[in-house]
Amino acid sequence: MDPAFIIGVIIAFGALIAMINMEGASITALLLPAPMILVLGSTIGVGIASHTLRDTILAVKSLGSMVRGPKKTPAAVIPFLVGYAEKARSEGLLSLEQELDSAPDDFTRKALQALADGTDAEDLRTVMEDEIAASSTRNRVAAKFYSALGGYAPTIGIVGTVVSLTHVLEQLDEPDKLGHMIAAAFVATLWGLLSANFIWNPIAGRLNRIGAVELERMTLVTEGMLAIHAGSAPHLVEERLQAMSSVKPKASKKSADAA
Repeated sequence: MDPAFIIGVIIAFGALIAMINMEGASITALLLPAPMILVLGSTIGVGIASHTLRDTILAVKSLGSMVRGPKKTPAAVIPFLVGYAEKARSEGLLSLEQELDSAPDDFTRKALQALADGTDAEDLRTVMEDEIAASSTRNRVAAKFYSALGGYAPTIGIVGTVVSLTHVLEQLDEPDKLGHMIAAAFVATLWGLLSANFIWNPIAGRLNRIGAVELERMTLVTEGMLAIHAGSAPHLVEERLQAMSSVKPKASKKSADAA
C-alpha cells in the first residue's frame, strides 16, 4: 500500500487547523452543516449529472485502488518476466502454464496463458494492447470525474455564499447579528475551495499517476511476453525491459554473481 494520499491529506488539513488555532479562531465556526451539505452534496450531484451512471460507479470503485496505490511498480515485474524467459528457453512455452498461480497480476496471468496456448505473436500483441487501452480508458474516466468535481466545487461554494448573503440582507434591521451572519455566509465559499483543492483535485491527480504507472507496467509485460514468444535470450529480455523502465530495479542475485 502507498500511503502518500492519506499522509498528504492529513498534512493539508493539519496545516489548516494549525492556522485556525494560531489566529485564535474556532474550527467549529467552519463546521456549519448547511454550507457543507450544499457544497459537498451539490458538487457530487452535478458531477453525476455531467457523467453517465456507469462513469459514476467506475469512479466510486476506483477509490479503493486510489488509496492503496499501484499494485506493483513497473520494475517489480521484470524479475518475473526474466524468470519466464529462462523457463521458456529451457522447457518450452507450454511449461509457462505452471507459472499461472504465481503470476504477479491478472494481466500477466492472461499473457502467460496465451503463450502456453500457442497464441500467434500478432494476436498476442493485439489482445494485450486492447487490454491496455481498456485499462487506460477506465483510469482516465475515473480521474476526469473527480477533476470535474474539483471544477464545480468553488462555483457551488459561491452559489452558497450568494444564497446566504441574500438572507443577510433580509436581516438588516438587526445589525448586531450581521457580523456573525456575513462570516457564516462565506463558509460556503471556503468549503468549495477547500473540497476542490484538498479532496477532489488530489484524487484526480493520484488516479492519473496510478494510471500512468499501471500503463508502464502493462507495457513492460507486453514487450516482455512478446520477446519470450520470439525466443529472446533471458539476459536480452532483462536488458531491454530495464532500458524501458523509468525506475531501474535492484540488481538480481544472478547479475551480482556474474559481475
